Amino acid sequence: MNVGEAIGSALGLLMGRAIRLPPSPKEFDNPWRKVSWSKQHRDEMVRVLRNFELNDPDVGELRCLLHGPVGAGKSSFINSVNNVFQGCITSGALVAAASDTSFTKTYKTHYIKNGKSRLPFAFNDVMGLEAQEKGMQPEDIINALKGHLPEGYKFNPCWPLTEESPEYNRMPTSSHKVHCLVSVVPADKISLMSSDVTAKMRKVREQASKMGIPQVVVMTMPDQACDLVDRDVKNIYTSKAIKEKMQICSNELGVPMNCILPVKNYHQEGMLDDDMDILILNAMTQIMNFANDYIWDLQQHA
Repeated sequence: MNVGEAIGSALGLLMGRAIRLPPSPKEFDNPWRKVSWSKQHRDEMVRVLRNFELNDPDVGELRCLLHGPVGAGKSSFINSVNNVFQGCITSGALVAAASDTSFTKTYKTHYIKNGKSRLPFAFNDVMGLEAQEKGMQPEDIINALKGHLPEGYKFNPCWPLTEESPEYNRMPTSSHKVHCLVSVVPADKISLMSSDVTAKMRKVREQASKMGIPQVVVMTMPDQACDLVDRDVKNIYTSKAIKEKMQICSNELGVPMNCILPVKNYHQEGMLDDDMDILILNAMTQIMNFANDYIWDLQQHA
């Protein structure tokens, strides 16, 4: 081998080594959002929420409206919250297997039992958003925000409720109105959400903002978006993939990162898991505090 060939061979080896660099780590060295994973912290959050005091007792319950694309896990989130407080797997909000169409067809209020009474918060699940003119009409979600949708209202994907409809609630009380808008999006499909669905969610958020209603995003299915979280849910805030998904969500929906709350819903588990509970309870604590601050502000401006 001559000198030129030797140099070429050495450069080839160096280039090969450069090309075969190890992949970048999937994890941050330290969690970028602090979470206490102790059983004591979990139990304390349950205790605080069980004894939650409303800033306006006349409201009755803090009403949270869940909306988002079909299959995002809205009903599963309601069931997951119920699981935590009932101490077992429940199915109060019916959930369908994988489907391209919404399983929720009517406007229903879901309450959480607290012994023989109920906790001071309630959920309303609505029909899933779909591309183009399919699925839930954004105008119906806006009607729900204002308290105009009656209990049991059957959603019509072709046209929304109007003031001329006999079901239209013309005189909603504060208990009929929504106190926190919760957008539910799946972590594994956030990059695949159609521009139509994103536009509908933004439209609803803009109306909520005009009304002063606080908003959060519950990001579901993090285990489907990251194998680290699939192995251990406590990796959720060291996962680079999850932070990237949350940043995409923030950019697409215009929600600040500190209002995006990843949770793993109960789906195939046969018993409760403290770590899953902690993420669910962290989300519920922030939602309730935001909603309670909102009704306090309403009192000040009444």
